[in-house]
Amino acid sequence: MIQPVHIVGPQFSNFVRSVQLCCEEKSIPYTLGTEAGGRPLAIHSPEHYALHPFGKVPILLHGERRLIETPSICRYLDAAFDGPALQPAETWARAQTDQWTGILAGYVDQALVRRYLLEFVFPKGEGGTVREDAVADARPGVIKVLTLLEEQLAEGEYLVGGDFTIADAIAAPMLDYLAGLSRAEDLFAETPRLVAYIERVRGRPAASRVLVAPGLGRD
Repeated sequence: MIQPVHIVGPQFSNFVRSVQLCCEEKSIPYTLGTEAGGRPLAIHSPEHYALHPFGKVPILLHGERRLIETPSICRYLDAAFDGPALQPAETWARAQTDQWTGILAGYVDQALVRRYLLEFVFPKGEGGTVREDAVADARPGVIKVLTLLEEQLAEGEYLVGGDFTIADAIAAPMLDYLAGLSRAEDLFAETPRLVAYIERVRGRPAASRVLVAPGLGRD
């Protein structure tokens, strides 16, 4: 019997969703939530820092094993469990996949999520309003990474060729969130391949179970 994994973190986190996508794509049994060892885990509590020295999520728990950092977690899940491969077998294609997981988890996440999307989700302006100056400052970075992804998609239906990989699992949640913004239409005006890609990924059975409306725990 396959031992389930537990993904520590809130389901609305784009990186938690990336790990969840890998589990769904490979039919890995898993549980998910802000608890560990059957007990609630307060974010940034001493217990949280004991599991992740920088107080981040997701954290993967698999029996006695603990793993942090989304790309490493996704590679582990792909190697440790049966199911469709999420990394190419060919050396160069696998290196390209590794390259894109790093780009996405670092530069793209910073541009799309940390500097742009979070301003709408958790606005920091007076009275809880969106800081339009911060949005304007972040917009060039958003356009830059969307253009980069558009160019990459000239080579195939997915980010590294014709098959869904870990790179797509990392990209999908943040792009899904961005495309769901009411003001996002003009951001995608010059990226038709990227728009088609988002819809292609959303159409996958795994994505239909993961890319759901976020529960942010607010009244």
